[in-house]
Amino acid sequence: MTAQEMEKQIQEIWKLFRETDTRFKETQAMIEKTNQEVGNLTSKWSKFVEGLVAPATVKLFMERGIEVTGISQRVKRTHNGEGIEIDIFATNGDYAILIEAKSTLGVEDIKDHLERLGKFAAFFPEYRDRKVIGAVAGIDIDEGADKFAYKSGLFVIAQSGETVTILNDLKFRPTVW
Repeated sequence: MTAQEMEKQIQEIWKLFRETDTRFKETQAMIEKTNQEVGNLTSKWSKFVEGLVAPATVKLFMERGIEVTGISQRVKRTHNGEGIEIDIFATNGDYAILIEAKSTLGVEDIKDHLERLGKFAAFFPEYRDRKVIGAVAGIDIDEGADKFAYKSGLFVIAQSGETVTILNDLKFRPTVW
C-alpha cells in the first residue's frame, strides 16, 4: 500500500467519524424532543385526571360524611426555600383534604404524597386547626399501590365508568396528619 492510498483510507475513516458524530447529534436532538413531548403528554394526562376528580370531590367526600365547601387545583406554596404543590385541595371548617392525581398511580407517588402530607402544616399554618387527610387518584393504578395507599391511611380514588369513585370500603378511617 502506498502512502497516498493510506492517506486516502485515513481520510475516509475521518469522514465516517464526522458522519457518525453528526448522526449521533441528530439522534440526541430527536431523543430530547421526544422526551419533552412525552413530558408534555404526561402533564396533560395528569391535568385530565385532576379535571375528572376535582368536580366529583364534593360528592365523593359527602358520601363519606365530609362536606367539602372549597376546592382549588394546583395550589403551590414555598417555605424556607422549599416548595410544595397540591393537585387538588379540598376544605371545609373541619378538614383539609390533599389529593394527588396521577394518570398512572404508583407506590412512589403515594410515598411522595405521604411526605407532602407530613410537611403540610409548615407550608399552610392557617390550616393547623383542621384535620388534614389525604387521598390519591389514578386512572391506572399499579398493582398493589391501592393497598399500600389504603394501609397508609389514604383514600383511593379511581375511574369508574365516566366518573370516579372512592375504592376504600366503609370501614376505612383515614389517617389524620
